[in-house]
Amino acid sequence: MNEIKLLDKNTIDKIAAGEVVDRPSSIVKELMENSIDSGANAISVEIKDGGISLIRITDNGCGIDKSQVRKAFLRHSTSKISDASDLAFIRTLGFRGEALSSIAAVSRIELCTKTANDMTGMIIKLEGGEEVSCQEAGLPNGTTVIVRNIFFNTPARLKFLKSSQTEAGYIYDIVEKIALSHPEIAIKFTSNGSMKLNTSGNNSMKDTVYAVFGRDITSRMREIDKQDSLLHITGYIGNPELARTNRNFEYYFVNGRYVKDKIISAAIEEAYKNYQMKGSFPFTVINITIEPELMDVNVHPSKMEVRFSDNERVYNSVLNLISETIRERENIPSVSVAERLVTRDIPKAEDRIIPEIKPVEQVHIPVPKAPEPFEEKRIQTAPQPVVREDSFSQPSFFEDGFLTDTARKKHRIIGNVFETYWIVEFEDKIYIIDQHAAHEKVLYEQFSADLMSGAHYSQAVSPAIIVSLTPDEESILTRYMKEFNDIGFEISHFGGSEYAISAVPADLYTFNSADLFVSIIDELGAYGGSFASTMIHDRIATAACKAAVKGGNKMSFSEADELIDKLLRLDNPFNCPHGRPTIISISKSELERKFKRIV
Repeated sequence: MNEIKLLDKNTIDKIAAGEVVDRPSSIVKELMENSIDSGANAISVEIKDGGISLIRITDNGCGIDKSQVRKAFLRHSTSKISDASDLAFIRTLGFRGEALSSIAAVSRIELCTKTANDMTGMIIKLEGGEEVSCQEAGLPNGTTVIVRNIFFNTPARLKFLKSSQTEAGYIYDIVEKIALSHPEIAIKFTSNGSMKLNTSGNNSMKDTVYAVFGRDITSRMREIDKQDSLLHITGYIGNPELARTNRNFEYYFVNGRYVKDKIISAAIEEAYKNYQMKGSFPFTVINITIEPELMDVNVHPSKMEVRFSDNERVYNSVLNLISETIRERENIPSVSVAERLVTRDIPKAEDRIIPEIKPVEQVHIPVPKAPEPFEEKRIQTAPQPVVREDSFSQPSFFEDGFLTDTARKKHRIIGNVFETYWIVEFEDKIYIIDQHAAHEKVLYEQFSADLMSGAHYSQAVSPAIIVSLTPDEESILTRYMKEFNDIGFEISHFGGSEYAISAVPADLYTFNSADLFVSIIDELGAYGGSFASTMIHDRIATAACKAAVKGGNKMSFSEADELIDKLLRLDNPFNCPHGRPTIISISKSELERKFKRIV
């Protein structure tokens, strides 16, 4: 058997550094967090060669006292906490006391610092964790940390770094997130002498979002400032049409700390679920403020993960507060007929090329000038357009005011095109309503309301459907058996891991009930079998609403008028259960531009 040995300090330091420092971007993150904790309101980040040859971070914070400079490079040395009891009340970004020692262990580092109370400051230099020099010097207030030749003494790690352009992209990603989470701090980022980001530090989240993402993104976001008894959410959330194809643009910060958390992500996505297509993800930049004792940030050395004391409360709070903000204005997409605007996703960190980083790129694709081959399309029109009586103007809580009862009296149903889309005129816009999506949404809400109120019917299944469940699935079924019974399922243990379904909700009798049942179990288990017992209702209502009228099915004007009336009375009439829009609008000015009446 091999002899058990105690590792030497040099080996211990390098192993510890591997937990905190895996690439230049992690160094930038740790040092910027130290600057923020020092009370700085201005931070400058400069890199060369993707941070591999140079990282320089300067702040105007409180600095380090001359007598404490050497101690700052010792492992587990920190000014943020005193003992283990402080871990429950952490309000700083750093606290583990590993950043400077870990960085010093794998680089050549120079720290220049001065406090406001001292006439002079200190400059200390280390190589591979060993002190080279330490002397007094005349310096401005604050701290500058210069890191050179990362992994010069650990070539194996250096070999696994990517190109300097890619590493610079990772650093930009970190600087961007810290800038968004701290709009009160002026942050400047320079790569190879070229300015990449410069925020004002005027404490305006909107200005910071504009600086990072540009005008187009900012114009399609709305402010959120909501709180309940548990937490407070501030920042900006994207309009539903700003959806992305991945979660890279779900920016959320907890007490100013950028984290990745499946509880928060699930709540955000649930809030947007009925407003976006399946497979689309929201665009958010929000800060969640919660009492520190209600969460644990000491989960991982990178401090990118948190653990909440009550996951379900956090989930419900985030879901409800974001849902309220989305519902506070109409979400009818306005369509341009002059040209199609395509906004590309912002590149992921590994795809960002420095120095040519452009967070948002717009590509305008003109409508082809060549006329399409003429094909006669008949538009169904009434002998007289359907006009609501008692038309008069009125102020509206909503920006467009299309949904109010008073506005409904001014709607003019003009006609139907392709036996699918109904055209409604209101004030200076025309609204186009998809009859299938609209009917699907109305039925969905009707079925959901029936299920929630207990107005359901069971349909016996003979012979019974037998399903086999894993232990985890059995646990979920046991937990939610009451909900399954309440909506019309009759389920009994059949022996071993098998269960017999002898009755199903009547609305689902024509569907594959076994597959639906298992899919509900799977979705309930996606987040540990918690958070959303109402998800069962949503799943069933979505399946049941397949009875909706299809595109191409003829509807009379009176039927369309009744359908539109029911649709517009819903809390969310803007999207079908699958997230497709039910209504789009085209403004009069857009049409006038198309016909060259205005330019």
